[in-house]
Amino acid sequence: MNILGMKTLFAKEVRRFMRVPGQTVLSPLISTTLYFIVFGYSISGRVHEVEGHPYLHFIVPGLVFLGIANNAFLNSSSSLFITKIQGTVVDLLVAPLGPGELMVGFIGGAMIRGLVVGLLTWMVASVFSGFSLVHPLATLYFLLLSSYVFSVLGMLAAVWAEKFEQINFFPTFVMLPLTFLGGVFYSVRELPSPWSQVSLFNPMVYMVEGLRHGMLGSSLFSPLVGGAILAATAAVATGVTYGVLRSGYKMKA
Repeated sequence: MNILGMKTLFAKEVRRFMRVPGQTVLSPLISTTLYFIVFGYSISGRVHEVEGHPYLHFIVPGLVFLGIANNAFLNSSSSLFITKIQGTVVDLLVAPLGPGELMVGFIGGAMIRGLVVGLLTWMVASVFSGFSLVHPLATLYFLLLSSYVFSVLGMLAAVWAEKFEQINFFPTFVMLPLTFLGGVFYSVRELPSPWSQVSLFNPMVYMVEGLRHGMLGSSLFSPLVGGAILAATAAVATGVTYGVLRSGYKMKA
């Protein structure tokens, strides 16, 4: 295990997005905050409570998840894809770094960016709705594993993509629909049939509800079920990404 190589790649990934904090941290933070203000205040006047919680409180876990998922995915996908387009991926392939070490470096940097944006979103939202943390360990589990899953998926998308249009395929045609059907701004119980049944197969629902359990103390589904689904998703994504990196799929000329 090349510890020095992993630490170097991880530090490079963190420095990469910290060089432009306005673009990588401040911009998504503002966007997510606007979601909170627009949806929160426009809808809370009509919907005072959802699942026993004030609406402003109810949407905070979903918005934290939104910031983590989008930024973790964008960081790992854009970083690895740019190395492919520029041809500098050759430097990584000839370096004494195996697939696991490459994953630790890229995923670690992406998780840091996702968690920074998510936690800052939580802090901003707390100014408007107040701070709530009922189950700290459960919250930490879902924060870390959610950021990990989307960091891994970002790497997988970057390996698969050959054009800039393809790198945007996953966030546009997969993440966005699943997000808006994932109960970020509402309870999935309120969806009409068959969407309420379809949402049960959406892993994002369990990630959001897991954070609601940790932050607010209640959720539609058992946190054990959500935690198991999230762990299984992480394991499958890790195995697939490790396999494609090890085979050199679309990485070697």
